[in-house]
Parts: sequence; structure tokens; C-alpha cells
Amino acid sequence: MIQEYHEDLRSEFKGTIMDIETIGDFDRAYPADSRRFRFIQQVILGYINQSHLHIYCAVDDEDIEKLRVRTPEILATLERPYYAFNCEFESGVWFHHAGIELHFDGELQGEKYESKKNAVKVLKIANYDDPFFDLGYLCMQAWNNQEYEKAIEHNRACLLKERDILVKRGHCQASRVRFMK
Repeated sequence: MIQEYHEDLRSEFKGTIMDIETIGDFDRAYPADSRRFRFIQQVILGYINQSHLHIYCAVDDEDIEKLRVRTPEILATLERPYYAFNCEFESGVWFHHAGIELHFDGELQGEKYESKKNAVKVLKIANYDDPFFDLGYLCMQAWNNQEYEKAIEHNRACLLKERDILVKRGHCQASRVRFMK
């Protein structure tokens, strides 16, 4: 069964910020297009909007498949504009893992390859009880070790940090992914 976490809150932006957690490795043979994400699977899908934060967490291989199938219907319910910290990552994973071609409206990275950890430090944003202090690979390890609550806590913190980044400094033009099979 997919675990869900929901929190009501007020945010000062229009649209939806999305953040995923994943397992798998990059295909380094394809550095310039979406094929580099083809071996990565989404295990957590989280989003935050003006009124709430919601997270879906798969807890086994069967749930990964269920979340993959549900992702298009979840995304269809979300209000634009769409934001992500690294739009290429979410778009590339969704294209290969769930068959979705989604283009974001705004990117929260200040520049390509900016780390969220650096943005949080520069903008003096709280950690929001992130057990991994912006180190996403630790979330992958936690999920693989069945520490789902820690993975959910990390995703929640990421969403709150990304909200603060959007509110404090705005967004850039979203990266356009070259979708290649």
C-alpha cells in the first residue's frame, strides 16, 4: 500500500511545486538528453501548493508500479504553473518511468547544477527537520533500507525549502528536456 502524508498549510505562491525521490542510477552514456534517466524509478512523489502539502511513498516494488500508474492522474489534478528545483530531473524520470512528457513553467535552481544545499544556505532557509540535510542520495539509501518515514521527512523538507526558494528569490525559465527513447 502506498503511504500518504498530508499537511494543511498556507503558502504565498500560485501553482504547484513538485519534488520526487528516486532509486536507480544515471545512464552516463547519454549526458545531453532524457535517456540518462532511463534507469531511475520514482519512489516518492510530493507536491506543495497554496493550501497543502501531499506526499505519496511507495514501500515495495509493487507500490513503485502503482505509483507509476497513478502519477499521470495525480499530476492532472495539480494547478499550474508547475515548479521544480531541477526540472530536467523530474521531467526525465517521469518520461522514462511513467511515459509522461511534462514541461515545467519555472525552475527553482538559480543556475544549472546549483545544489539545493547551497541555495538554502545563501537564502538562510530553515532545514525543516530534513534528516539528510539536502543530501538526496541519503534518501535513496534510507528508502532502500525501508526507512520510509525518514524518506518522507526528507521529501517534506525539500518541498518546504523549495517553497521558500520560490517565495524569496522567484524562479528561472524552466529547462527544456530533450525527450529521447
